[in-house]
Amino acid sequence: MPVAPERPRSLMSRPRTWGLWLLGVLLLVFVVLVPMDVPQQSLFSAVLFAAGLALLRSGNSLAVLVMMGISLVVSSRYIWWRLTETLAFGDPFEFTLAIGLVLADVYYFVAMTLGYFQSMWPLKRKPVPLPADQGEWPSVDVFIPTYNESLEVVRTTVLAASVIDWPADKLNIYLLDDGRRAEFRDFCAAVGVHYVTRSDNAHAKAGNINAALKKSSGDYVAVFDCDHIPTRSFLQVAMGLFLRDEKLAVVQTPHYFFSADPFERNLDTYGKVPNEGELFYGLLQDGNDQWDATFFCGSCTVIKRKPLEEVGGVAVETVTEDAHTALKLHRRGYHSAYLAVPQAAGLATESLSGHVAQRIRWARGMAQIMRIDNPLAGKGLQLAQRLCYFNAMLHFFYSLPRMIYLTAPLAFLFFGAQVIHASATMILAYAIPHLFQSALTNLRVQGRHRHLLWNEVYETALAWYILRPTLMAVINPKLGKFNVTPKGGLVERSYFDRQIAKPYLFLLFLNLAGVVAGILRLFQVEDAGAINTIWVNLGWTFYNMLLLGATIATASETRQVRRSHRVPLDIPANLYLPDGRVLACRTRDFSTGGMAVRLQDKEPVEPGMPLHIGLSHRGLERLLPALVRHDRNGTISLQFSAMTMEQERWLVASTFARADIWLSQWGQRQQNSFWKSVPQVLGASMYGFGCLGRHIVDSARQGFRPARAVDERSGG
Repeated sequence: MPVAPERPRSLMSRPRTWGLWLLGVLLLVFVVLVPMDVPQQSLFSAVLFAAGLALLRSGNSLAVLVMMGISLVVSSRYIWWRLTETLAFGDPFEFTLAIGLVLADVYYFVAMTLGYFQSMWPLKRKPVPLPADQGEWPSVDVFIPTYNESLEVVRTTVLAASVIDWPADKLNIYLLDDGRRAEFRDFCAAVGVHYVTRSDNAHAKAGNINAALKKSSGDYVAVFDCDHIPTRSFLQVAMGLFLRDEKLAVVQTPHYFFSADPFERNLDTYGKVPNEGELFYGLLQDGNDQWDATFFCGSCTVIKRKPLEEVGGVAVETVTEDAHTALKLHRRGYHSAYLAVPQAAGLATESLSGHVAQRIRWARGMAQIMRIDNPLAGKGLQLAQRLCYFNAMLHFFYSLPRMIYLTAPLAFLFFGAQVIHASATMILAYAIPHLFQSALTNLRVQGRHRHLLWNEVYETALAWYILRPTLMAVINPKLGKFNVTPKGGLVERSYFDRQIAKPYLFLLFLNLAGVVAGILRLFQVEDAGAINTIWVNLGWTFYNMLLLGATIATASETRQVRRSHRVPLDIPANLYLPDGRVLACRTRDFSTGGMAVRLQDKEPVEPGMPLHIGLSHRGLERLLPALVRHDRNGTISLQFSAMTMEQERWLVASTFARADIWLSQWGQRQQNSFWKSVPQVLGASMYGFGCLGRHIVDSARQGFRPARAVDERSGG
């Protein structure tokens, strides 16, 4: 008999939960309203910070809740102080700037509070075993939408889908080609999968999937972006949950990327610093799952056909069709689930410009949903679901507050405008504890998924570009269109993308001018209070320049000329030489184009030698043709030769489609610390200033001529 998913009793017992919430709110209000002078506020904050430090290393989940509570107390006192004691209504110019800054503070306070709620108790759901009788397993259609991506990108995903461990009579694979290309049709015929196209491209990816729904009949639909390669175990891991809960409509798994995104490549942080998406898939989706608010993310997902058809298919009203579809399903009373088990791996965007374009679409789409289908209004959602959805949409409005923070101290340094009407000591007594306590709490909550300060760098890099799309989407949600994220492209040479760096350079110039203005002011005033205020604003400006330096570094594109990204893999294999010798080895890494192996017993292998490598899958070994590129002291680099379709399928089944590869690399980050993050971001900032200096020198030598167009061949 299907049952609802288990959740901790402490969060599901309604009377107890509401009683604790009420008591907590009353206590919070009391503490926040207690007036304190500078020494009292400083001592109070220091005691709470010490308590947070004591709880930081605790493995108890209750310690996390206590740290969140302490952070809310400190930050609530800051916000209350800002709203009641730091605004003056005299000068219209100062008041306008002050209102803008205090609204930015309120925005981040609300986002912080909702973030704590969202991640306070991750569900950490486990897969549910399927029945032993495969006759009870449902039928599944696998959809792989594509538009303008190259066949080179798409073919590995299709081959991996064709070896998914599921009864053949209950699995159908569909390549949905909105590009209507003959080579794709021929490839599908050769592989033995369905090729589906349509006469137009209405509603982009959502329309493509909806059209395919009418041409298929499986009980469930699994969706993969064309560069997201599924593992053989994907369906066996995901499908058991559906058989346990008849109201379950969506099972989402993480988006894992085996190539570096532009931040990781340009800043050399791949494998060292969690990327922008790891917080969402490592923590927030798991937190959403506690509140039955897991989002459909467009790929690596299984959806039950009947509920999907009940809501009219994939949503077409916004450009974030995935999240909007999940919202519609939740409004109908259906459940969703998240399994933090990577069961597919894909390609990240190659260039910063492509990355920015993708985030613009996400930001515009979330703003559209907020405008036309606001989760805070309407029927069908529980309060917790409304808050989780609202926080996800609110996140993409960070651009305006971020721009305010990057320019706020300049008002005083340039014009002497008081945007915070308080003494420097009072500002420090309230603002520093607010910032430090929230950072300490996030260090405990997010430490394995998001390192300190890096979120500031990500937001700074994107803020300018998502500002206009989000605001315009609120005003007119019909503006904008779906754009396909480029994947599988090349960056032929290193270059400084000064076009995309323009807003950062302008902000850097303003902040640098502000530093000069502030230093000049130091020589013009004698009042100790004014001098302290100048130093506070100078410190703020130096921090902004630190962020801008790291952001500029992201615009310094490094070469990416490898068409096939290497993936670490350590499994036994055999090399079959033309003279009949068989050399035992272990693989080091692989790609679609080649493989590196380490011989167990070193024997010289001549470069250019044709041979076969034996790879095993399910206890069977098959030979794949290859050519020796070089032998470096027993480490052999191989380039695959032309293969038959079955050989290529075997290669994918024994490499990309192995779940253990991605599982071994998922969630393995060490807990972050302040002493790790600060040097990392400082180093990135210095690197950015160095890149800018070299660009200025090179541009001067060329007479500041416009940069030549970069040759970036994109897969879509």
